[in-house]
Amino acid sequence: MDVTSRPVAQVVGGRDEVVDDRWGAVTAIVRLDGEQFTEEALYGLADFSHLEIVYHFDRVPVEKVETGARHPRGNTDWPLVGIFAQRGKNRPNRLGVSRCRLLRVDGLDLHVAGLDAVAGTPVLDIKPYLAEFGPRGEVRQPAWSSELMRDYYEGAGH
Repeated sequence: MDVTSRPVAQVVGGRDEVVDDRWGAVTAIVRLDGEQFTEEALYGLADFSHLEIVYHFDRVPVEKVETGARHPRGNTDWPLVGIFAQRGKNRPNRLGVSRCRLLRVDGLDLHVAGLDAVAGTPVLDIKPYLAEFGPRGEVRQPAWSSELMRDYYEGAGH
């Protein structure tokens, strides 16, 4: 079964190039598609501090998609792990999920900080972040993942 999605928005501004780290201080706009939506679609969103943005890694060529195991970021000091045990952009469906800070809502524009998507990225969904959807219970992860993420959101008040 195939699933087809139509972008609801696009990333405007922020970074133009894909870079792995230091996303915390990056600001951008998530601009809702005015052909599909009016400002009404964003009513109440300004009451939230953070958003979850689902987007498409549109700059990853299909031939670069990974389906097995690899060393995260090609670093052989880290273990060989399956694509579903990491959050790399070369995923089978090239979907990204990011939690970012909502700075303000202005018409069809969501001004955000810490969104790790580049200018022009198609946005598939926008959700308010609710604490109740955060993890319940103790969170655990391997040491390599904490090392990989050490500078990811550097500069964030996120």
